[in-house]
Amino acid sequence: MLEIEVKLKIDDLDFIRGKLERSGAALFKARHFEHNLLYDLPESALFRKRCALRLRKVGNKAFLTFKGPHLKSRKFKVREEFETEVKNPQHMQKILRALGFRIVFRYQKYRTVYRKKKLIICIDETPIGNFIELEGERNHIVRFAESLGFTKPEFIKTDYIAMLKEAGMSGGEGK
Repeated sequence: MLEIEVKLKIDDLDFIRGKLERSGAALFKARHFEHNLLYDLPESALFRKRCALRLRKVGNKAFLTFKGPHLKSRKFKVREEFETEVKNPQHMQKILRALGFRIVFRYQKYRTVYRKKKLIICIDETPIGNFIELEGERNHIVRFAESLGFTKPEFIKTDYIAMLKEAGMSGGEGK
């Protein structure tokens, strides 16, 4: 599956929530806590290929996600993404370790998910600030961002890991 998305920095969560509701976006998943573990091989093989392997824990559920290298796009973050639900995250961690993978970065956030037709709209509360993430077709992203009062120059295509590292957060390597 091809993931096409942008992030937008937001200051006022209540204001954005109100705009989302007035726009007709429907709450898809209420505010929840996410714990993300990024894996790589000791030689940083995935990082060197600009790929990522993430295990995301959300309540009692977990999801393993592979993200391919970024594809060329001036305004959007575009990459292949494959995700599957994992029934036993502890066993998945053991499998990944047995295959030689190690945790290279950890991060946490609160996320609220809305949907408007085919557009997925996430409000993310992170240690480096609050963001709205729009995922879908390019024209839907642009139109919806504009309806919220954002312009293309405000589009952020950097991922949270790079943003957290840039802010000086190490992500807690290790077990």
